[in-house]
Amino acid sequence: MRVPFVDLVSQQAEIADEVLPVWERLFATAGFIGGEQVDAFEREYAEFAGVRYCVGVGNGTDALELAFRAAGVGQGDEVIVPVNTFIATAEAVSRIGAVPVFVDVDPDQLLIDPDAVEAAITPRTRAIAPVHLYGQTAPMEALAALAERHGLAIVEDAAQSQGASSAVGRAGALGHVAATSFYPGKNLGAAGDAGAVLTDDPAVAEFVRNLGAHGSSVKYVHDRVGVNSRLDAVQAAVLRAKLRRLGTWNTARRAAAAHYAELLADVPGVRVPTVRPGNEDVWHLYVVQVDERDRVHADLGSAGIGAAIHYPTPLHLTAAYADLGYRNGEFPVAEAAAGRILSLPMFPHLTAEHQSDVVDALRRTV
Repeated sequence: MRVPFVDLVSQQAEIADEVLPVWERLFATAGFIGGEQVDAFEREYAEFAGVRYCVGVGNGTDALELAFRAAGVGQGDEVIVPVNTFIATAEAVSRIGAVPVFVDVDPDQLLIDPDAVEAAITPRTRAIAPVHLYGQTAPMEALAALAERHGLAIVEDAAQSQGASSAVGRAGALGHVAATSFYPGKNLGAAGDAGAVLTDDPAVAEFVRNLGAHGSSVKYVHDRVGVNSRLDAVQAAVLRAKLRRLGTWNTARRAAAAHYAELLADVPGVRVPTVRPGNEDVWHLYVVQVDERDRVHADLGSAGIGAAIHYPTPLHLTAAYADLGYRNGEFPVAEAAAGRILSLPMFPHLTAEHQSDVVDALRRTV
């Protein structure tokens, strides 16, 4: 059996009867920007995330940039970022003229290491950017204590964690402001690009909404130089339908993760992921570690198994950040993991038969 890495077609089929009539009404009225669907989704997602305000924007990278700006990060400031993340986390820092300061991750969950964060704080540090990677929350208790002690903002990258929680709360509601992405492959994905900024602070919410509308709260009155980044109604309609199913879909992901752990328990050479104590993971990705990862990845592809790598190069070793002067060997945990990590198929409609085929193929190749 061929097993895709992710199955978005099944998700879209599940919501089609609900979404298509809404789209027809939107097309009939040409109500594409703002309006009832956007307002309703922002209220519903804020309630889901456990925050007072959700401001829809055009994509997850914009959400990060606007969140950093709302947190007071500006030209020349430093933001501490884990090296094991998608480049957008650091990219958003760079786009506003600030400097990403990279730190290593812990060896168990590959999440940002609070001890490394503390060692990286300087007088220029303005914010910490924990990434809730792969579907579980970063160690927020320790990071919150650091932030309070040093007077820093916490800007959460919650793009992979819709519905994840820790002992102290839900991802997206654990810092001063949070950014999330609704890229189609996320646990809560749109039918294109979309994102949101989350906060309990009304001033932050108003600033982000103003900034994303060309720095304007009243038409043709511009308070600042802003950007054009708004959630459109077509995407909001999709997100509302999927949000109503997200709890069920995340439960299915957790069941699939538990089944993978059972199937892989006796497969030598495969290290399965673990969950931090107190966390409830939503398993955006199921990331194992294997020797000879590139060969294993290729063999799985030849067998019809859609695996992926998240992420093959730590950010400090990418060409985009060569000018920062980092060298190979500075972040040994992330660097070692980058050659071993392999993401197995994970999506809500993954079947037990799919998983058996994945593990059988993995067993043969390792």
